[in-house]
Amino acid sequence: MEYVDPLTGFRIDGRRPNEMRQLKGEVGVVARADGSALFEMGNTRVIAAVYGPREVQHKGQQVNNKEALVRCEYRMAEFSTGDRRRKPKGDRRSTEISLVIRQTMEASILTHLMPRSQIDIFVQVLQADGGTRSACINAATLALADAGIPMRDIVTSCSAGYLCSTPLLDLNYVEDSAGGPDVTVGILAKMDKVTLLQMDAKLPMDTFENVMGLAIEGCKAIATYIRELLLENTKKQERQRG
Repeated sequence: MEYVDPLTGFRIDGRRPNEMRQLKGEVGVVARADGSALFEMGNTRVIAAVYGPREVQHKGQQVNNKEALVRCEYRMAEFSTGDRRRKPKGDRRSTEISLVIRQTMEASILTHLMPRSQIDIFVQVLQADGGTRSACINAATLALADAGIPMRDIVTSCSAGYLCSTPLLDLNYVEDSAGGPDVTVGILAKMDKVTLLQMDAKLPMDTFENVMGLAIEGCKAIATYIRELLLENTKKQERQRG
C-alpha cells in the first residue's frame, strides 16, 4: 500500500507529509470538574477532567508532603474504535498510558506550590484515529489550565512516523497501523524542553533526528493553538462578566 503518492507527494488522507490534522479544542465541558477540556486531532477525540488541588484521600500514596500528588487515569470508551471487545479496567496498555500522561504532566505542574494536596486527571478517548496518546496530553494540558493549576509552561505532544522513506507528521490510524517506526514527543514549548520521548522501532540517527524534529514542530504548532484558545476563552469570560 502506498502511504505517500509518489507522483503528488500527498498522503492517503490528502495531507502533505509535514501537515497536521485539523485541531479543535474546547474548555469547560464537564460541569462538576474543576477544569475540563475536549480536544480533537482530526478524527481522534479526547475529553479530560481535572479535580483539585484537594486534600489527599489516601495519605499512604503521598511520598512527599512538600509537593502535590498527581494522579492520572486513562480510559478508552468502548465505542471509540471499531473493535467492540470489552477492555477490562486497568489493562496493561491503559496503565502504561496513564503513567506516561502523569509523568509528562508532572514535568509542567508546579507541585511545590500545593503541598499536602492531590490533583486527579481523568482522560477518556471518545474516538480513536491515531495519535491518542498525544491528544490525551493536549487535552490534559487544556483541562489543567482551565482548573487554574499553576504550571511552568503548557506541555504539548505530537507524533511523527517514517513510511515510504518519508517522515510524516501526526499519523492517523491507517498510517500508525502500517508498522513503521514512529516517535511521540512531548515538550514544554517556551522552555524548549522535551518531557516525553517514545519510539517503538529502530531508526538510523539522521532519520531519527528528522522525524523527531518534525514531531517537535508539531508540538510547537499545537502550543500556539492552545495559547490562542486559552486567550480567546479568557476574553470571552471577561466579556460575560461585563
